[in-house]
Amino acid sequence: MARAFLFVLDSFGIGHAPDAAAFASAGADTFGHIEAACAEGHGDRDGVRRGPLMVPHMKSLGLAHAGALAAGRDLSHLPVAHGFHGAASETSRGMDTPSGHWEIAGVPVSFEWSYFPETKPTFPPALTQAIIEKAGLPGILGDCHASGTEIIARLGAEHISSGKPICYTSADSVFQIAAHETHFGLERLYALCEIVRVLVDPLNIGRVIARPFLGETARDFERTANRRDYAVPPPEPTLLDRVEAAGGRVIGIGKIGDIFAHQGVSEVRKAAGNMALFEATLKAMREARYGDLVFANFVDFDTLYGHRRDVPGYAAALEAFDRRLPEALALLREGDMLILTADHGCDPTWSGTDHTRERVPVIGAAPGMKAISVGIRPTFADMGETVAEHLDLPAGRHGTSFLDELANDA
Repeated sequence: MARAFLFVLDSFGIGHAPDAAAFASAGADTFGHIEAACAEGHGDRDGVRRGPLMVPHMKSLGLAHAGALAAGRDLSHLPVAHGFHGAASETSRGMDTPSGHWEIAGVPVSFEWSYFPETKPTFPPALTQAIIEKAGLPGILGDCHASGTEIIARLGAEHISSGKPICYTSADSVFQIAAHETHFGLERLYALCEIVRVLVDPLNIGRVIARPFLGETARDFERTANRRDYAVPPPEPTLLDRVEAAGGRVIGIGKIGDIFAHQGVSEVRKAAGNMALFEATLKAMREARYGDLVFANFVDFDTLYGHRRDVPGYAAALEAFDRRLPEALALLREGDMLILTADHGCDPTWSGTDHTRERVPVIGAAPGMKAISVGIRPTFADMGETVAEHLDLPAGRHGTSFLDELANDA
């Protein structure tokens, strides 16, 4: 009675990818650098955490083995892993969230996204004017590359007084709009994003993101859990579509529904913060039936700690996740498969605030199968194809399942 669970630790890379130099990421290693920083005392923060990085449950599944494999380090000193483990390289041309998730789901992105230039203003004047006219706005604020928390702190008060939304971008193919949930209105923000989505389609921009926040001053502005992504749909059917076509359900936890433009997602369950997302995931695991896929994204690693270059915060979040992992493992039954992975890197020790091009972990458990190394996979799509074969679904056009490797060694 097969069920499958995919957990994406958003941005948890484990070593720079072979093509990292082309993305200014040669030497990046989210996991390795966090672990090293903690060992050297640079991961300490009063009231947050202290000491070496403690993630024993992920390491028991083979996280350290996967990290050593990805980074080319010696594995001989490591204890035996109790889960299948390996690493995967990305073949998609970007290192953004949709590309990583779509490739995990069996559809690498072979085309180039478009990006806004690092100029001020960053958006084409014709686009800005069209947004203002079609949405009936008094104007926009920002119009630049920025960190979301920084630009809200800087422009939030002016936004409230002027009624102008805060529009900004990043190194990703994205148009982000921050607005106050009550002063501007949450539904008005969503409606604005729908207008912008149509306007940026000809520009080949991957996502328009609503970034609502609350608070009255820069000291207490805080983004809420009502974020919504308006993404371009995947270019071809993904693993999610195959699950639904076979009669199974895809339960998307967190932003999974938005990432896939709600294509192939049967149910959307959102929550604020990694721990609330973990609770929602556990509930979905308990309710999952034969043929179902629970696909969860744990976003805090990326948005709260990776982009903010917060090593202690990232380390504490990993440790909190690891403490909850046995609860998920305890829900696995014969015929289940759980894979933990990531969609890209976001090394908090790196320069700048953008993602880093890294290999990602492929670690997990499948009751009845022995723990083996699945090596370095040439594409994230191998994970999607493994889940597809596990659920007895037709094979996709990309990637190679490693299920036979697990079964043959069982």
